Amino acid sequence: MDDPLLTARELVRDRFPAARAAFLAGSVLTDRRTPTSDLDIVVLLDGPPAPCRENVLYRGWPVELFVQTEAVWRTFADQETTQRNSPLLAMCADGLLLTDTNGLGASLQAEARRRWAAGPPPLSDRERDYQRYILTDLLDDLRGCADPAERVHLVAHMLQRASELALLAGGHWLGKGKWLSRRLAAADPGLHRALTEAAAQAIAGHATHFATVVAEVLNQAGGPLWDGYAVR
Repeated sequence: MDDPLLTARELVRDRFPAARAAFLAGSVLTDRRTPTSDLDIVVLLDGPPAPCRENVLYRGWPVELFVQTEAVWRTFADQETTQRNSPLLAMCADGLLLTDTNGLGASLQAEARRRWAAGPPPLSDRERDYQRYILTDLLDDLRGCADPAERVHLVAHMLQRASELALLAGGHWLGKGKWLSRRLAAADPGLHRALTEAAAQAIAGHATHFATVVAEVLNQAGGPLWDGYAVR
């Protein structure tokens, strides 16, 4: 396939000649690039067809297009920040500017970098307690689990929950799928390694170490919580 940067620039010129700004982002720009990596492209327009999201094949490349106006960009950034997981801010903070006709791209990139560096909103006590309760309950389920199939699902869910709690308690951004793994690896490499290795052991039938690592995550966030937990 053609060079990803050149291909992305050509796509923006062909499909969006009136683009005010565009960013190329994602694994394709890093040493994590794989044969299945796609081109993640954020495009800023003044109006229609923005806002829209579209997946296309372009010159052999799978492409995910995130087409927005400046107002929609800010709305999405605000919504994602509330959820403590903002792919949009990450793409614009770390991405390469493909085009910038009037300085909007540089301005949004600077804003995205500031907002990303500031981190997500802190957990409220209510949110923290809920996360502790959920993980405590799952940990009890794992300790009593004798079904190998159920154990696989429990461990997978617990790995996600424990990773999320560790990130949230530490004031770090969340991620989904591979990005959850990458966020935790960046925030706490030791914990990421311990959780991942222990989860593989637990799926294979040896869950004691995984339970210990998850309990450590709970302790860092305030400890287990089940007895007396209530939602009012």
